[in-house]
Amino acid sequence: MTSKIKVDTILPRSSNTLTLGDSNTTVALTGTVDGSDLSNMNASNLASGTVPAARLPADVVLATEAPTYSSISPTVAAPSTATNITITGTNFASVPTVELISSTGAILQATTVSFSSATSLVASVSVPASNYFIRVENNNGQAVRSTNADLTISTAPTFTTSAGSLGSFAKGDTISVNVSGTSDSAITITKTAGTLPTGLSLGSTVSNTAAISGTESGTQTAATTYNFTLTATDAEAQTATRDFSMTISPATIDNSGMFT
Repeated sequence: MTSKIKVDTILPRSSNTLTLGDSNTTVALTGTVDGSDLSNMNASNLASGTVPAARLPADVVLATEAPTYSSISPTVAAPSTATNITITGTNFASVPTVELISSTGAILQATTVSFSSATSLVASVSVPASNYFIRVENNNGQAVRSTNADLTISTAPTFTTSAGSLGSFAKGDTISVNVSGTSDSAITITKTAGTLPTGLSLGSTVSNTAAISGTESGTQTAATTYNFTLTATDAEAQTATRDFSMTISPATIDNSGMFT
């Protein structure tokens, strides 16, 4: 038989501590525990029921709190290539599900998910080219999705012009040599190291091609090889580099007195 006592107020007999049952007793409270007038509550032994979150110690996280999303790193990866993506946020619970939602609507799951902490996950992904939203779902069904498609899966640029010498030219020649590349978005080609022959410059990239052109105006008296590095950068900020060279030879005079 269960005993029931209905009261409006329970006051401690002495001090400021109210004890319900002994240390080996579980006291079941039916309904909602109102914590509006409680302070410094220790919720470590609270098995069920609800207490306003504002009354719980700072280190207590309610099971109903949803995860939040902050960022990922890296933000760009190659298509169908295993890549580890670090996801940061809060309230992650071991081990959540990570989904990649394409801007086209396709939903793909991470190959594996490693739980680092409540604020960090590592998801291994290998997915086709697209832009993806990140969705994290804890085992209790609480989930969060990134506001933006933060993960870009894109093919990095490559040069279609072979590395090495772009040719040999005579001093004073008017020169124009094209260097080209390719990617799944438009690329820009820039010089990032080395020196071009005097009088030559690298022009703007048009349709993934840039021209090295101008009239050579150096003062060298012997054949000189100029070495330089070009970098192709696509719209996703992926890069490729390639080393090139150009040789300038001084004009010579043949036996007839003609310049050659």
